[in-house]
Amino acid sequence: MNDVAQLRRVHLVGLGGAGMSGLARLLIDRGVTISGSDMRDSGRLATLRAQGATVHIGHDAAYVDAEVDAVIDTPIIPDDNPEIAAARDRGIPVLSRAQALALVMADRDVIGVGGTHGKTTTTSMITVALQHCGVDPSFAIGSEVNDLGSNAHTGTGDLFVVEADESDGAFLHMAPTAVVVTNVEPDHLNHWGDFAALERAFDEFVDLVVPQDGFAVVCLDEPGSARLAERARARGTRVVTYGTHEAADFRTEILGSEKAGYRFDVVHRGVRLGDIVLKVPGRHNALNATAALAVCMGLGFSAGDVRAGLSSFTGARRRFEFRGEVGGVRVYDDYAHHPTELTATLTAAREFVGGGRLVVAFQAHHYYRTAMFSREFGEALGLADEVVVLEVFAPGEEPIPGASGQAMAANVPLPPGQVVFEPSWSQVAGQLAARAAPGDLVMTLGAGDISLLGPEVLALLRERQEET
Repeated sequence: MNDVAQLRRVHLVGLGGAGMSGLARLLIDRGVTISGSDMRDSGRLATLRAQGATVHIGHDAAYVDAEVDAVIDTPIIPDDNPEIAAARDRGIPVLSRAQALALVMADRDVIGVGGTHGKTTTTSMITVALQHCGVDPSFAIGSEVNDLGSNAHTGTGDLFVVEADESDGAFLHMAPTAVVVTNVEPDHLNHWGDFAALERAFDEFVDLVVPQDGFAVVCLDEPGSARLAERARARGTRVVTYGTHEAADFRTEILGSEKAGYRFDVVHRGVRLGDIVLKVPGRHNALNATAALAVCMGLGFSAGDVRAGLSSFTGARRRFEFRGEVGGVRVYDDYAHHPTELTATLTAAREFVGGGRLVVAFQAHHYYRTAMFSREFGEALGLADEVVVLEVFAPGEEPIPGASGQAMAANVPLPPGQVVFEPSWSQVAGQLAARAAPGDLVMTLGAGDISLLGPEVLALLRERQEET
């Protein structure tokens, strides 16, 4: 199957996920009839129903009948899923999400954004900046974006901006005009086996760019991506570097924080391109914005238009997402699930909180990642003032000895009483609310279902406020 026009009716297993729901939107835009299943209902599924998709809650082989042209799955779907098994028994092609997305992108000029951290925000920034430049790009992003109102869209222009996921090799299924690599650090080694294999995969990702006009934008600040840039240039790839490093082609010069954001300038070949003031906090977001600027200018858009677009960017869901404020306590949620991400997020929060304290809850994702980084997670969480550590979120996985929330909590360098391991989900919101005082900032952190706790914390804070 090599053309999206061959798909008349498609069934997606795990339809409510960020990636699959976005793919479904893109297929609907192309006139494909969509059905799909998931274990529980959600706002994403409600939106897809409104767009004409047939949505099933639960999994059943009966959902895959002879009229289905292809079934799409993801690595998180077990091999014994009844819908996948039914498709194979009936000779219906089973495509990965990456393969199906490649069909959708085949007639566009693709900008693929990869890296261990920062993909979602950088992809979002590029898309918003391009819209500000007057074009209508297609996009597929791993989260809903405030400014875009969606996680996927089929635009009228030739450009397609896509978050390129390295976790299972999906980022190798594209033919991009340009790629971005924000960083290359050890992660997803349950798939790759070791860091060397992951580095080779990023080499292959960069090598995908169209030979004549293609280019790669790579961060020079982080050692793994800096080595990648050197190797790519040696192979003849056109590489544009960015970062605070003196040798970067697009050099980020931090000027200071302003209204919870960052003011910075970018120097390109000795020329200052002008101040940018972001509405999102964190030095890491200044770097993400610099990558977006480098890509858009590489595509021929003016620095002034791109800067204006970046200054208007208000963030993506679960990326330092404001959930509410009660009694002077602000509650935020963030997807950070790697020590580097935790450090960046909590460093930004520390600047943002002012005279208050940081009260955080963290839920690690996967036993293998917890085993690899338990000490590093603890050190990163030490940037907060009060820490509640949950048990690891790893549905369907076999536990690894020592890879536990309790072991991680023991690695947090805070005085006794300021860090606690809380194995009971029902007690976590209460722990956070009890520890928070006016002026404090509460954050829920992690890639699992911890994002559900924000409203519970706010409700408890309201109850406390009404009692006083």
